[in-house]
This record gives sequence, C-alpha cells and structure tokens, in this order.
Amino acid sequence: MWVPPDAGVLALIPSWEWLDLRIDPARSRTLVTLARTGASLERLVDAQRDVDSALRSLPGVGRWTSAEVRQRSFGDPDAVSLGDYHLAKDVGWALAGRAMNDEEVEEFLRPWAGHRGRVVALVRLAGLRRPRRGPRMTPRTHLPGGSRGGVRGGR
Repeated sequence: MWVPPDAGVLALIPSWEWLDLRIDPARSRTLVTLARTGASLERLVDAQRDVDSALRSLPGVGRWTSAEVRQRSFGDPDAVSLGDYHLAKDVGWALAGRAMNDEEVEEFLRPWAGHRGRVVALVRLAGLRRPRRGPRMTPRTHLPGGSRGGVRGGR
C-alpha cells in the first residue's frame, strides 16, 4: 500500500480482502475498530489527554501497538515499543553490553524519561545490535498466498 486509505474506507473493507492483504482476522478486527474510533482518539490528542491509556483500552491494542502509533502519529519522543522481538536485546547490548528483557530495558531507560523513544531510535539509527547467531525464522505460510514475499507479491 503506497497511500493508506482513510478511516472510513478501512472500516468498510470486507474480511476476505484483509486476508488477501495477508492480515489475519484478529489484526483486521483491531484495525477496523481503530478506524471506527479514530475521531475520538484524535480528540484526545487535542485535549492533551492520555493517549496510551485510550489506545490500550481498545481490544487488540497492547503496549507495543500503542507505542508504535504514538511514535508515528503523535510524535511521542518517550514511546518505546516494548514487546518488539529484538528491541530489548539489541538496546541492552548496545548500551550495557548484554542482552536484556523488556523490564530491564524499561528500568535502564528510566533516566531518559521523556526521551526514551529517542534513545532507542538513535541506537537503531546507529546500527547497533547484538550479534546474530543461528538460522533465520521461517516465514509465516498460514495466510493466503503461501510463502510468497510481502503484500506486493500477492494478488
């Protein structure tokens, strides 16, 4: 998708088209719910309310999704995508010389409160990460299209 559709269009996409886009039912339900409540979420930002709590009150939205939305949509410099597959290990390795879990990274980043997302972004932009070992993960094949490349390879 080059230009994402607006919320009204997203809310009307039928379930089989989500599958063609390689988006499973749980994720498509979350996207449709967010599309239907988008206007109320935008009002929260205008009112300077707690966007994280509002996002996480919606079914299917956890701390990772909330942080990703706040980073991209609201420019939140403190949003850290805890729960990301590599984030804790890579940030721990870059800043402390050892892999960490989400709770350890959260505690480690506490001195940078207000700018923790920026710290993580700088670590990633610098290309700092722990050494990789072992085989890569196998691509998911349970969605239509089998093991074809991304969404653009479908249809």
